[in-house]
Amino acid sequence: MHIMYFTEQPMSAYPAEEGLKFGATALMFPNTHFDPVAGSRLYNEFIEQYKLAEAVGFDGIMLNEHHNAPFCMQAKANIFASILAAITERVKIVILGNPLPLSENPVRIAEELAMIDMISKGRLVSGFVRGGGQEQLATGVNPAYNRERFEEAHDLITRTWTQPGPFRFEGNHYHNRVVNPWAVPLQKPHPRIWIPGVISRETVIWAARHRYPYIALNTTVEQTNRIWELYDRTAEEVGFTSGPEYHGYLKQVHVAETDEKAIENARQFTWMQGEFTGLAHPVWSTPSGYSSPDQRRGFVEFSTGRGSSPRRRPSFEEQIRDNMIIAGKPETVIAKLRQVMEQTRPGIMSLWANDGFMSQQDSLTCIRLLGQEVLPAMREAAKALDLKSPFEAETPVSLAFSQDLKPRPAAAE
Repeated sequence: MHIMYFTEQPMSAYPAEEGLKFGATALMFPNTHFDPVAGSRLYNEFIEQYKLAEAVGFDGIMLNEHHNAPFCMQAKANIFASILAAITERVKIVILGNPLPLSENPVRIAEELAMIDMISKGRLVSGFVRGGGQEQLATGVNPAYNRERFEEAHDLITRTWTQPGPFRFEGNHYHNRVVNPWAVPLQKPHPRIWIPGVISRETVIWAARHRYPYIALNTTVEQTNRIWELYDRTAEEVGFTSGPEYHGYLKQVHVAETDEKAIENARQFTWMQGEFTGLAHPVWSTPSGYSSPDQRRGFVEFSTGRGSSPRRRPSFEEQIRDNMIIAGKPETVIAKLRQVMEQTRPGIMSLWANDGFMSQQDSLTCIRLLGQEVLPAMREAAKALDLKSPFEAETPVSLAFSQDLKPRPAAAE
């Protein structure tokens, strides 16, 4: 099993009551509420957390990016990945991921990632995402072309990594007369690509058709297993057998010396669920054309008072009870994680350990306890359950570079 450390890098240096008063903290909440002095402190605290995560034995550090909202301080994940490439020695640097539709120059992204891969001596895992709905509005990108731009940018990046230049690329959204970057990845044929997501059926199918592992982001056990069923069925259709090495899972997990202290800190995980921050107008988060008609209908009905939020979160107590949030002393957390691992069987697992206004001291204590007690128990359980990572299973980086595909049935004449 590949085990990663993750924090959303919350921009907690703002008055939460002002966000609640405004009614939304994504897109239109004035950035005058942010304190860059406190922001500087937070950035350096996150670096301290990442360095400790490597020291205590995590296999990877997961990074992401978001824009125009205080729930995430990473405006460019590649910047933090560059820092980690220089200050760490062993951990995989897992970017989940670069929001491709927001970019007007995918070749630039390909170059940046190639530099990170070379500086880190081949430790990059590159993930790609579509970006949030409000982020399309903030960058002036037509949401209706979001998936088209995502797929076309992906194709341009992977060609840039694998096809010798110079060559010309003419797509519907990207036009490059010359593709010939000097920076290309150290890893061949290219760095591994993992695809994260939550509720998009289309993205699960797309990931499986490319033979990219799919990382389910803090979904319930039931949702996660439905995702694996869809992924595995699609994998069989394109000619490979899926399993734990293609299944990734992000879980909110916090450890402290006592159950009581851990529960107290774990309440900060509701920071992104609309209780403190993460608030967005439903139409901003799913603008017209951004998502499938059925999904958008649910959000519009919610915004007009005719339905509940499609992303409604249960109460904190329910999330603790159902292992959506796992919190406690090491023994408590180990038992709950083992249960989740048995139920969902992921070969990749990311522990979202700290969020909101957790103190730096408590965050570092959590990381230490995870490394000293929880990670060894997870590895033992993973070995017993035969939960191999893509690195352990030595899977191909994509369908395009697969040599083991099963013959597909011939079409009936």
